[in-house]
Amino acid sequence: MRTIIVLALALLLVSCTQDQQNKMFRKAVELLDGDYLVTFANGPTTKTWLIKNGKVTSTDKGYYYFWDVKKHYVQVPMEHTVIEEVDWGVL
Repeated sequence: MRTIIVLALALLLVSCTQDQQNKMFRKAVELLDGDYLVTFANGPTTKTWLIKNGKVTSTDKGYYYFWDVKKHYVQVPMEHTVIEEVDWGVL
């Protein structure tokens, strides 16, 4: 049964235009909203941001960007950046 569902979704995806595929992927990303801790560390410089009920997005230019809990827009290079999902039940 799972195989049939996967094949049907693959067929649906192949038959869509690039624009339709992009819209579907953006909707899927919206479902991935969560709580994250983003840390940038390069030599003596270390910065950490908390994202609550948000998402971290990347670009093909090598950057992550997101809105932190203080509503600041942040853009950091992927290199030297670590993203951790926060599980409040463990804290």
